Amino acid sequence: MFFRDRIDAATRLADALSGLRGTHPLIVAIPRGAVPMGQLIAERLDGELDVVLVRKLGAPGSPEFGIGVVDESGWTYISDFAEAAGATANYLEREIAEQMATIRQRRAQYTPARPPVDPAGRTVIVVDDGLATGATMIGALHALRARQPRRLICAVPVASPDAFAKVEALADEVVCLHVAPDFYAVGQFYHRFPQVDDKEVVDLLRAAGSERQSG
Repeated sequence: MFFRDRIDAATRLADALSGLRGTHPLIVAIPRGAVPMGQLIAERLDGELDVVLVRKLGAPGSPEFGIGVVDESGWTYISDFAEAAGATANYLEREIAEQMATIRQRRAQYTPARPPVDPAGRTVIVVDDGLATGATMIGALHALRARQPRRLICAVPVASPDAFAKVEALADEVVCLHVAPDFYAVGQFYHRFPQVDDKEVVDLLRAAGSERQSG
């Protein structure tokens, strides 16, 4: 299964989630790539958009290779292969501190005038553009579960089998359009997979906040 771009993937996810229309779900996107997807899904489901801030912990010398994740509260998930990837205790301490600083900076940048939307008692749909190791989604689900949603759903266009199994244990439901046995990168399933910049994220969240206030 291939997607033209993130908007095509989000449209198909919104169709798969259409049964939740009318329940005013909270759509929580993982920045940056999933925020335009979350905006479309929130619009289609008459829901509300927010972000969950988690950061991948990168391997020594290979920052794009995730060996774990840290969420906004400081909780960490460390993959079982982190040590084999060269991550010592001292390295992890430095990496966690650096990623926490980025989380604080992004919270101030993305939602400067308000706290995160409270998910307590609500149906919460966590959206990302794909799951490779699943580490970032694991952190996002943990962060949101701690705030007591009524129902917690993971929604992604594509996932590796290993990542799917890991997140399935943490969500009440996983909506995944394609579990790919030949998975090696999220971008391989998109014809267009451009970077989403901070300005686009800020603009989408500002628009969502304006709609919330006017509603």
